[in-house]
Amino acid sequence: MEVNTIGLDLAKNVFQAHGADAVGAIVFRKQLRRDKVLAFLAGQPPCLVAMEACAGAHHWAREIGKLGHTVRLIPPSYVKPFVKRQKNDAADAEAICEAAQRPTMRFVAVKSEEEQASAAVFRARDLLVRQRTQTINALRGHLAEYGLVVAQGPSHIAKLMEKVEHPEGNLPEAAHLALTMLVDTLRSLEERIKQLDAEIARRAREDEDVRRLATIPGVGPITATALIALAPCAASFRKGRDFAAWLGLTPLQHSTGGKQKLGATSKMGERTLRRLLIIGASAVVRHARRRGVREGLWLGRMLARKPPMLVVVALANKMARIVWALMARGGTYRAPAVAA
Repeated sequence: MEVNTIGLDLAKNVFQAHGADAVGAIVFRKQLRRDKVLAFLAGQPPCLVAMEACAGAHHWAREIGKLGHTVRLIPPSYVKPFVKRQKNDAADAEAICEAAQRPTMRFVAVKSEEEQASAAVFRARDLLVRQRTQTINALRGHLAEYGLVVAQGPSHIAKLMEKVEHPEGNLPEAAHLALTMLVDTLRSLEERIKQLDAEIARRAREDEDVRRLATIPGVGPITATALIALAPCAASFRKGRDFAAWLGLTPLQHSTGGKQKLGATSKMGERTLRRLLIIGASAVVRHARRRGVREGLWLGRMLARKPPMLVVVALANKMARIVWALMARGGTYRAPAVAA
């Protein structure tokens, strides 16, 4: 029997391989040390090698692809139903192999090193922004214990620092030492976030696709660059709704017996992109409520009969579909005409 599909369960040191022929019969089960994986696969005939889309999977996919194999990455949640009873490395590898042979299975596109580098910029920035928020909240909370209160908002961060560094402040020595460290940390985080923002801005200027996406209202350079870096190729989706569903901006379905029942927004998929689109949609809705919109436009009709937060999510869904259309078909955003 000749191997047709190999399910590879990734690990830190000991990998598990499960080989099957064209009809699914087992050809081999084999444990492999990390440094022996590529040598073993190089000795196999060109076939389909499937792995779960997890940490390191894109690296292994690129390396295995160089050996002439076809590589497929499967979301772990799609592999789980194929695990029989006890969970172990051999059962996982077999489940990956079986899942990869299903004709309707969905796969994750393999990312290049440059695409992963772009994603790393956004992941690092998100981490630093969260740390900055934690530091600001800690400063605000500690100062409030000494009766020093500052208004909320990024524009008041300087006042927080001033309260700590004021030479005539009456903070105890130990508190002053600790809060000064938090102020230094906050300045360091601000500087690093600015460096990453500059890198994102550079990518936005140099990428034509980013400039096209930035023509959509509510999509700025950061969101446009994130969409190019983190979203799969537009060809991976049949239509804009599929892309919106991948982002988690469509309702959950509880349909049965021919009756369609839609629930809350699913919130599945890429959280970073969904959050950025919702933030952009919030800005558009705030502007529309403050300045008004032209009569007859979809946004105006929605605001007239729906709660603002529901309109924000609906607009983010609409923006996702527009993004897919521009990524799949090219061109730039054109404002809709007023309905007659």
